[in-house]
Amino acid sequence: MTSTLCPCGSQKPYNECCEPVHQNHANADHPEKLMRARYAAHVKGLVDFVVDTYHVSCGAEQHRDAIAQSVNSDWLMLEVLSSSVDDGGKQGFVEFKAHYNEDGKQYCLHEKSRFLTEEKDGQTLWYYVDGEYPKAAKVGRNDPCPCGSGKKHKKCCG
Repeated sequence: MTSTLCPCGSQKPYNECCEPVHQNHANADHPEKLMRARYAAHVKGLVDFVVDTYHVSCGAEQHRDAIAQSVNSDWLMLEVLSSSVDDGGKQGFVEFKAHYNEDGKQYCLHEKSRFLTEEKDGQTLWYYVDGEYPKAAKVGRNDPCPCGSGKKHKKCCG
């Protein structure tokens, strides 16, 4: 039996990468693991996992329909640019680019996400809290797209 590669871009088989996190949120022992699992959950249509891994302060259940709409987008590729955990181990950040198709055009979501830990049932779990969009430098229409696709900006994210 051959295993398919994980959609998170790790180049690992799904059953060794994000599937264990999808089965048990506690298996995400670093914010990057949770970020990758959340992306893979978008690709695989796992709305409950995405909702359940938002921090309680986000009120994700109230936004389930909008989250489901995002999950059901045509996700193409994830690039993790950086990840870190603060000295106390309670807050982490992951900067990424997620590529997707919408209405026949390719787009790139570039975000620096913030994650916090919470204790639940005797386990420390990471949760997504929010994100900020890094300020992009001015890119000309004929310049290479900053998302790294190799296309001109006007034919990609522009």
